[in-house]
Amino acid sequence: MSKEIEVKVLGVSLMEMENKLKELGAELVAEEYQINTVIDTKDRYIEKHLNSYLRIRETSNLLTGKRTIKLTLKKNIGKEKARENIEITTAIDDKKAMLEILKNLQFNVVQEGYKKRKTYVYENIRFDLDKWDENTYPYEYMEIEVKKEEDLDKAIELLDINKEQISTKSIMELREEEDKKCTL
Repeated sequence: MSKEIEVKVLGVSLMEMENKLKELGAELVAEEYQINTVIDTKDRYIEKHLNSYLRIRETSNLLTGKRTIKLTLKKNIGKEKARENIEITTAIDDKKAMLEILKNLQFNVVQEGYKKRKTYVYENIRFDLDKWDENTYPYEYMEIEVKKEEDLDKAIELLDINKEQISTKSIMELREEEDKKCTL
C-alpha cells in the first residue's frame, strides 16, 4: 500500500516538456506501452461508493523489455492542491484468470485504454509524459508525482508551468468531461 500525491498538467506539448526535463538533467527511467483495464460493477459501485477505481495494468517497458501485470485499487483521499490517492497493488501473472474471478464476483470490464508513457525522475519528482489512444483520451498531458507537496511547487516552477493548466481530476473525470463536450 502506498500514498501518492499527483497532478496532471493539461494542454502541454510532451516534446517541449521532455526537452525541458532533459535540459534539467532528469533521468529517463521508463518508456512504456500500457493496457489499462478498469473494472467495476454494472452500477459502478467502486467509483460511486468508494470514490475509487480498480484496474489491471499490463506494462511493457520498451527500455528493458520487462513485462508486468498488476491489479490496483486506487482510492482517492483528497484533491485540493493535488490529487492524493492510496494505492493497493499486487502483481498477477494471469490477466484472463483474474478477469474470470472478478466476473464471477459480479465485476466487469467497464473500459480498456492504451497508453504510451515516458517517465523521467528529477530530485525525487516523477514526471510521466502520457498519450492515450484516441478513444480513451485524445489529448496528451503530463503527470507530476511527488512524495511531499512542496516538491509540486518546485516542479511547476522548474518547468515554468502555468498553474491554470494544473488539474487534480482523474483520467475517468477527464474522459467524462470530454464525452459531455462531444454530446453538446
